[in-house]
Amino acid sequence: MLDENQLIIDGILNVAKLMAIAAKTAPKARGIDNIVVKVLDRREELELIAKKMEELASEYGDFFRRDAQNIRNSSAVVLVGCKKVSLGLKTPGKWLLDADTVCNLVNLGIALGSAVKIASNMNVDNRIMFTVGVVAQELGLIDCDYVFGIPLSATAKNIYFDRVWPPRK
Repeated sequence: MLDENQLIIDGILNVAKLMAIAAKTAPKARGIDNIVVKVLDRREELELIAKKMEELASEYGDFFRRDAQNIRNSSAVVLVGCKKVSLGLKTPGKWLLDADTVCNLVNLGIALGSAVKIASNMNVDNRIMFTVGVVAQELGLIDCDYVFGIPLSATAKNIYFDRVWPPRK
């Protein structure tokens, strides 16, 4: 007999795998695959991220500390990133970023949207977090140029909705 907690954890990991597929198969500029996906599901990995987020809070802002608690309360984190690749595009004169960078970031945005759509459709609470991506890069957990993290949870109330700011240290 499987208990409720194990069923939920197993379900979240299955959803994380489906999110990885959705991110990887999302449409891309010129069909060039520059998307990188990784799933973190071990308590040690999540605690490592949370501790690093707390370290960076003094430098980057208290929202890193706030998000660290969300990571501790999550069952898994899906990392979705992209590598900068040249698509051979010419940049219009008035753009602030070159066209290749814009398309690389658009690819990442579409991949993120595809991944969270899966989580949402499967009733797994999630939130795209810039802070997790910063830490994943700092710790060398994923090899890419831009990355975001998507923590996953399935509890009676969405832990990513009414988030509490921790007291300043």
